[in-house]
Amino acid sequence: MDVAGWVWAVTLIGMTGVLIADLAIVARRPHEPSLRESALWVTLYVCLAVLFGIGIWYFAGAEFAGRYAAGWLTEYSLSVDNLFIFVVIMSRFAVPREYQQKVLMIGIIMALVMRGLFIFAGVALINEFVWIFYIFGAFLLYTAAKLVTQGELDAGDYKENALIKFSRRFLPISRGYDRSRLTTKSDRGRRIFTPLAIVMIAIGTTDLIFALDSIPAIFGLTTEPYIVFTVNVFALMGLRQLYFLLGGLLNRLAYLSVGLAVVLGFIGVKLILEALHQNNVPFINAGAVVPWAPEIPIQVSLGVITGTLVVTTVASLVRTRRLRSRGAPVMAPDD
Repeated sequence: MDVAGWVWAVTLIGMTGVLIADLAIVARRPHEPSLRESALWVTLYVCLAVLFGIGIWYFAGAEFAGRYAAGWLTEYSLSVDNLFIFVVIMSRFAVPREYQQKVLMIGIIMALVMRGLFIFAGVALINEFVWIFYIFGAFLLYTAAKLVTQGELDAGDYKENALIKFSRRFLPISRGYDRSRLTTKSDRGRRIFTPLAIVMIAIGTTDLIFALDSIPAIFGLTTEPYIVFTVNVFALMGLRQLYFLLGGLLNRLAYLSVGLAVVLGFIGVKLILEALHQNNVPFINAGAVVPWAPEIPIQVSLGVITGTLVVTTVASLVRTRRLRSRGAPVMAPDD
């Protein structure tokens, strides 16, 4: 897929403009969005992602459009999974609901910048070392197995990373929040940070840790930098509104971790098969390619990903309805 420099520029400017406009709306009127407002924003971002995919189909063909669709579905599902830990972070830092929009928005922008760097580093590694597919594939299989055995993260699983601990230790931080401000003045008149700044660091860096799963997953579907980057942007766009839209409904997606495990496991196998097709590792088939390894077309990948997510979502909704009919609390299976 040959993408001209001006197309990259227009794409980056357009996406940046949307994010700036979104941030400006949040900064002008901090509030807790209603379900209707959140639903409208989520619908807008999903429509933008779909229209972008149609544009890829028109200009680049069905093959690349299929890769984009499979990649976006996977990354969006993994982003929804991230919302569980976002809820934990907000609860841990006791962020008032009306200020959560701002912290989510800036945290997501930080995550986008770091993901961009991660993506281009990954592309460079893949172009230089084909065997990296083996590592990516094995890591996805490990992650899939971990999801099946351990399920979703909860409050007890969340651990602050080194950057958050460093910030807590060395940055001057106020004891309480000062509306939605990142800094405030201490009793001595000195400018210090509010806990909101630490929460933003937590959101941004935690998403980067989750990217260790999502970036290899998208590379298993396509190595085109333009598609890899845009699906990640569209997966994170609207995540703020989705956070408020789903809210307490997240624990009703009881089988989400199972569905994601199937998707990541499938992509992990696909990555390893792709590595076998381009093999140059001396101790595997004497450094020669493995022609008998089956090749999985993108149409099959798209079908497996879509089917898995639909089945797990429907199964979760059926389970929720049954529990409600019995008057039982709606909780995840492991709770």
